[in-house]
Amino acid sequence: MSLDHRADADVRPDGSGGTVGSVVRLAARVLVWAVLLACVAAIAVAVVVPRLGGATPYTVLTGSMRPHLPPGTLVVVRPVAFEDLHLGSVITYQLRSGEPEVVTHRVVAVRTSLRGEVELQTRGDANGAPDEVWVRPEQVRGELWYAVPHLGGLNTLVTGHERQLVTFVVAGGLAGYALLMFAGAARDRSRRRSPS
Repeated sequence: MSLDHRADADVRPDGSGGTVGSVVRLAARVLVWAVLLACVAAIAVAVVVPRLGGATPYTVLTGSMRPHLPPGTLVVVRPVAFEDLHLGSVITYQLRSGEPEVVTHRVVAVRTSLRGEVELQTRGDANGAPDEVWVRPEQVRGELWYAVPHLGGLNTLVTGHERQLVTFVVAGGLAGYALLMFAGAARDRSRRRSPS
C-alpha cells in the first residue's frame, strides 16, 4: 500500500511525471545556446576573422552598392596587389589619397594615365554613371573578401581599442556562462544518480 502511495506522489497533477517541465528546460537551454553561438559567430565574423586574415572591416553607409551591399552591411576587405585587380573587382579605396574617408565600389574600367600609371574607374552598382575621379594605386585599401548583411552596426558601435575590450569581455562572459551551464548539468546528473 505505501509503495503504491509513494508512486502516486511522484506523478504530477498534470499526469506528466515532470515531462513537460523537462521539455521546457531543454527548450530554454537550446535557445540560450543558440543565442550564445550566434553572438560568438557575429564576433568571429566581425572581429576575429578579419584580424587573423590581415583584413579590415568597414560598414556600408549608403545605397550605392545595392542590392548586393545595402546600407548596414559589414564588408571585410583584405589587401591585394594593385595589378591583381580587374574589371568587376569590388574595392575599398580612399576618396582622397591619405585621408580616412573611403568608399566601396566596383571596378568598371582600367587605363594607363599620361604619367604611365595604371588607374581604375569605379561605379556603385546602383549608380547610373561611373565615378568621375579615377583611383590610383596608393588609394586602394583592398578588395572585398566577404560581406555580412546587417552586421555593420556592430562594427560601427565599437572601434579600435573598444573592439578589443568588447571582444575580451564578451568572450569572458560566454566562457563563464558555459562553465555555469556545465556545472548545472553535472549537478543535475549527480542528483539523478543519488538515491532519494
